[in-house]
Amino acid sequence: MSIPPAMFRGLSAFPITPADPHGRVDTDALVRLVQRLAAAEVDSIGLLGSTGTYTYLARAERRRAVEAAAGSLRGRVPLIVGVGALRTDDAQDLARDAKAAGADGLLLAPVSYTALTDDEVFQHFVAVAGATSLPVCIYNNPGTTHFSFSDALVARLSKVPGITAVKNPAPPPAEARARHEALRARIPSSFAIGYSGDWNASDAVLAGGDAWYSVVGGLLPEATLRLLRAAQAGDTAEVAGWNERFQPLWELFKELSSLRVMYAAANILGLCRAEPPRPILPLPSAAYPRVAAALKRLDADGH
Repeated sequence: MSIPPAMFRGLSAFPITPADPHGRVDTDALVRLVQRLAAAEVDSIGLLGSTGTYTYLARAERRRAVEAAAGSLRGRVPLIVGVGALRTDDAQDLARDAKAAGADGLLLAPVSYTALTDDEVFQHFVAVAGATSLPVCIYNNPGTTHFSFSDALVARLSKVPGITAVKNPAPPPAEARARHEALRARIPSSFAIGYSGDWNASDAVLAGGDAWYSVVGGLLPEATLRLLRAAQAGDTAEVAGWNERFQPLWELFKELSSLRVMYAAANILGLCRAEPPRPILPLPSAAYPRVAAALKRLDADGH
């Protein structure tokens, strides 16, 4: 399997998926967001992740989103597509749809209602990874799936053909290096370890992480790239300076959720007019000045 070198490394920017109240994707708005990320030269685009509200979209709408994004990118930036679903056969269908629509890689979360065991998750991943030839990244997001991958399970999955990376929640900075090195010692050197959780991700990259799967990168790619490149270079002073500038946004993410804040930010920046899917409610208008102030601190474009 040929894997583009930047596929699961560097900055993977995760945009929202603008849609109407009935869940029909606004492909024109989505293309504008994706083109903006490509112009900023992010390392990959994570379409239909949690920020992209994949679980709230019908199969046909998910395919429309991938077709629109892939068609506009034309291979300029690797496109990683979330294919999580409650049923294994549905996730397999979504993986096939994503490949047919032009995806370069897959992001798979163990979506569940009934709590899953390690063996159930393992077999689920084996089945979905075998459905296409696309490389798969394990999506470890216990905050939404209520399933947490142990290092032992990641190591076991790293031996499955086609599973080539993991997206882990970034640990607290004081624990980042030890946690990263403990996992790295158990998996092949070619297996990429990336991190989400924007406020801790740069420290996880400083500790050796291969990728930052970023919510904020989906709307503010220039500033996010500057923070990431500083972390990749091991420039702790520059990382600290950028994190200080991002701090008001990190606080809003923790208080109000990154998803709600990013929808508000997209509206404030005039990138699209969209609201999150119900039952998620948009931020109240009273919160908008705080989001606008956090964006202004970053000068929106990171200059």
